[in-house]
Amino acid sequence: MTSETIVGNLEVGSASVEIIKQAAQIIKSGGLVAFPTETVYGLGANALDESACAKIYQVKGRPSDNPLIVHISKEFGLEQMARKVPTGAKALIDAFSPGPLTVILPARPGVFAHGYGDTIALRVPGGMVAKLLIHHAGVPIAAPSANISGRPSPTTASHVLADLEGKIDMVLDGGPCKHGVESTVIDFSTDIPKILRPGSITQEMITEIIGKVEMAEGIEPAKSPGMKYKHYAPNAKMTLVEGDNAPAKILQILEQSEARNPIILAPTADKAKYGQAPLILLGRRPEEIAANIYAALRHCDELGHDEIFVQGVAETGIGVAVMNRLRKAADREEC
Repeated sequence: MTSETIVGNLEVGSASVEIIKQAAQIIKSGGLVAFPTETVYGLGANALDESACAKIYQVKGRPSDNPLIVHISKEFGLEQMARKVPTGAKALIDAFSPGPLTVILPARPGVFAHGYGDTIALRVPGGMVAKLLIHHAGVPIAAPSANISGRPSPTTASHVLADLEGKIDMVLDGGPCKHGVESTVIDFSTDIPKILRPGSITQEMITEIIGKVEMAEGIEPAKSPGMKYKHYAPNAKMTLVEGDNAPAKILQILEQSEARNPIILAPTADKAKYGQAPLILLGRRPEEIAANIYAALRHCDELGHDEIFVQGVAETGIGVAVMNRLRKAADREEC
């Protein structure tokens, strides 16, 4: 593994295409490239190269039983990687891809070594950088989030470098990610489709296309990333507080806290409720909060905060995905 991580700063023009071609060659040669998608930055390797995918687990410190999502193009990858594509999966792919949607399908035997059992998780990413990288590499790209396992996912190139500089070959810097939370994952390997990980493609949006779909509850087989282990967590102790009286409860807990340098993360609309308490504002709309939450958690660590109090958001639309991530990151939850 390289001791120097190349950073490719992408701007509009032919120079950026040449940088992406360089990254594609690294992928084809068995190396690791971090690249932006519309969700978070992914850490990419040739999905058909078992040893290259094994490097992902090594540099991330990722548990070996945590499966990888494979990024493909709409023109190539679906039938080549999956032995069966149900009608519902095709309908969702037509409706939402390229985009933040991952489908779990029965895998073709021997094609990919890092799925769950006989299934494979596939997605067609949005964003020109990801699409061009797949095109020029000419192979499907396995890519979990480009961070140390368990940390908040990276939404900028600087987040990637903070975790992985010197451990990977290249980072394509395409600026901040649009959605800020990982793709929706829906399992089509069972009789009734099941959402294993919520994202910006919501349950309501999926139901409009294919009808009945279930939301995974309790302990599920880890067919998808983000299910089995603690994820998205900052170094600081984190308390998630939910409910209509969350601001008052946070201030009460804060008064009793022994933290040296606490901080509150809250929606902009509730700024006045916290008075002079230390505060980072996450945005007004749920989409803004989703896009900002990982960066805010990382910023808290950068500033040396030792305890973070996070105000929950309404579990509607993308708020379901935000709360899913916050619950997995929290040390404790107050309602």
